Amino acid sequence: MDKAKPYLIPKQLVMDAYQRVKANKGAAGIDDVTIQEFEKDLKNNLYKIWNRMSSGTYFPPAVKAVAIPKSNGGTRILGIPTVPDRVAQTVVKMVLEPIVEPKFHSDSYGYRPGKSALDAVGMARKRCWKYDWCIDYDIKGFFDNLDHCLVMKAVKHHTDSKWVLLYVERWLKAPLQKEDGTLVQRDRGTPQGGVISPLLANIFMHHTFDDWMRRNFPQIPFERYADDGLAHCSSYQQAQLVLEAMKKRLQECGLEIHPDKTRIVYCKDEDRRKSHEHEKFDFLGFTFRPRLSKNKWGKQFVNFTPAISNKAAQAIRDEIRSWQLHLRSDKRIDDIARMFNAQIRGWINYYGAFYKSALYPVLKTIEKDLITWTRRKYKRLKGHQKRAEYWLGRIALREPNMFAHWRYVRSPVGKMGAG
Repeated sequence: MDKAKPYLIPKQLVMDAYQRVKANKGAAGIDDVTIQEFEKDLKNNLYKIWNRMSSGTYFPPAVKAVAIPKSNGGTRILGIPTVPDRVAQTVVKMVLEPIVEPKFHSDSYGYRPGKSALDAVGMARKRCWKYDWCIDYDIKGFFDNLDHCLVMKAVKHHTDSKWVLLYVERWLKAPLQKEDGTLVQRDRGTPQGGVISPLLANIFMHHTFDDWMRRNFPQIPFERYADDGLAHCSSYQQAQLVLEAMKKRLQECGLEIHPDKTRIVYCKDEDRRKSHEHEKFDFLGFTFRPRLSKNKWGKQFVNFTPAISNKAAQAIRDEIRSWQLHLRSDKRIDDIARMFNAQIRGWINYYGAFYKSALYPVLKTIEKDLITWTRRKYKRLKGHQKRAEYWLGRIALREPNMFAHWRYVRSPVGKMGAG
């Protein structure tokens, strides 16, 4: 270690950070340097990062603003840092995360090691069975509106490391560069897309919301995934009281509960016979609502439970349509499987975790497109729907694991199942 450096940052930490950045892949930032190009002079590039961070002279470049379309017709701005900046952010994350992780609330699920969105959905399902009422809340423009002074105050609560605090503050202030090259200075918020942003958001929300709930409403369980969350109550009156307190608390911390996306929901089921204007909600791609289920003895009953939401199902159909399988007649069936099977398996693993049968109609969309592909590829099958189904069915019988969805949409004889 160079004794002249004011900050003691191990070179190995920078190398380990790079390995994480490489594993996560990701696009180039404003310098258009990809991970592959960065690797061409890896030793020198990593040395520059270490040297500047250790000496206190590392200044993050602007983050590249990328507009992502939202389902409501608007756009969400992602901020993509350069590869060197992602390495630098990962260095700080690797130092800061082990300090704060043990202090985080057990029901904070977003962007945390060892926790997942499915964990949050599973816990929400259990609590909806136990509690009659649920507050479904959303924070308006969460990442865009984080108060920098409060973020720094929260981070300082956990570390007095001067270099960690120095670079966190510089990343908060790093400008956004728009597509036309203009720079947008920021006095609040942390860009979605940054390596350090989710951790800073969790630290902020730990103090703003999670720990506040623990102190003020210890009897109210909740699940929070970044700015999206649920809180469970025994009565409507209790839910009203808690929601008003949440609005006031978040307002004190510079945030606002989204008025259109927040509601009190009645978790209606077999034993809950009241009526309420809100009897369903969406959470992390699942719609919670009353559904017909079977108990272990095969008896049907009404259960308040999650299944893939219409919004998520439509997003998957749109993605399948973008594959344009009907135009890929130059490919073989196993080529198509290699191109798309990992994505299909990911959908099944996530959305099939709860009430899997609701996912089957979406999976059948893939199968219908494969049949169309079959009819276009083989002239002898053109115009012959049944023959194309039979041909595909024989492949499925011979290699049932070629496509992850085949076991769910096909009967043992290879025809499309009833779902």
